[in-house]
Amino acid sequence: MILTALSDGSAMWVCMPAWQGDPRTCGQWEGYIPMEYKIAAHTDVGIKKKTNQDSVLVKIAQTDRGRVCLASVCDGMGGLARGELASATAVRFLTDWFEHEFPDLLYQGLSMEVLEDRWTDLIYGINRRISTYGRMAHMDLGTTVVILLLVDRTYYIANVGDSRVYLLQDDLRQLTKDQTFVQQEMDEGRMTPEEARRDSRRNVLLQCVGASEEIVPEFRSGQITPDSIFLLCSDGFRHVISTEEIYEYLSPRRLFQEATMQEGLEYLTELDKYRRESDNISAVLIRCD
Repeated sequence: MILTALSDGSAMWVCMPAWQGDPRTCGQWEGYIPMEYKIAAHTDVGIKKKTNQDSVLVKIAQTDRGRVCLASVCDGMGGLARGELASATAVRFLTDWFEHEFPDLLYQGLSMEVLEDRWTDLIYGINRRISTYGRMAHMDLGTTVVILLLVDRTYYIANVGDSRVYLLQDDLRQLTKDQTFVQQEMDEGRMTPEEARRDSRRNVLLQCVGASEEIVPEFRSGQITPDSIFLLCSDGFRHVISTEEIYEYLSPRRLFQEATMQEGLEYLTELDKYRRESDNISAVLIRCD
């Protein structure tokens, strides 16, 4: 499935057909119980901007190894012209990679090392395409890119910018690290988390795809346990709500069905708007059972 934010703040879902199994691996997974996913996604233009510069991607494929899931949130740069074009370009590249390159990669043998090489090349390609367009059009544009891939019982993450991936189990854990000025200041001990939340420079990125000459993605992988929920979100989703509120409304102890997952995302989005969040707001929830 794909959910792509459009410039008017609406969204579009597209279903993806199943892949054919690879005869080299058929029978290899007998007795294996595949992970099942429940999905919810929501994007909102917000209360201030005229266009939604976020793009959100969720794709599911049925393989002989069970279902695999790719999700991404790309936040087009708010102060840069045509940020929605930059984020949509990233989503198109990711879609093409998942449909045409990933199937062979899956059956050849998947590892974080292999994915780091492939995703680095992919992100560099997105960066070149966006920056080339910007030079030709005489405009600045860029996007964050956070990617989550779920295969078997392993998650894989790539991140550039300040969109985030959280893991909700008995608590809420942030799996990505913001590539921002305030995060750098916290790392150096010059700013506390509370100061960072209030600082006017909290949206200043150290790198973003399309607007940076050099890109150094962050990578991470880990094991998935049943009854876990992954949350991907743009910074507009989490600026004015606390991690305690996120966990209260999106806890795996509370959300068991896609309908209630969707309600949780929409409630927190409306809470963002009530508290006068000025950015676009986008989030994806994936429950693993």
